[in-house]
Amino acid sequence: MGKDNTPGSDGTRAAKLRELYTGGERPFDPEDLVMARGLDVTPERVEEARRLIEEKGPAALERYLP
Repeated sequence: MGKDNTPGSDGTRAAKLRELYTGGERPFDPEDLVMARGLDVTPERVEEARRLIEEKGPAALERYLP
């Protein structure tokens, strides 16, 4: 059988995780922080993430990583 590509399926989650950068490969973006939090990327959330990164630096993302 084929993979289930419905929203929330493992196939979709794996695809999103492949797009997530953690800062080890390159500096992370506010969008990366939003995705690490498991949220959809919206302008409001990106702005909030930008403020968190300015305030906390790399620790803003590190708290969401395993």
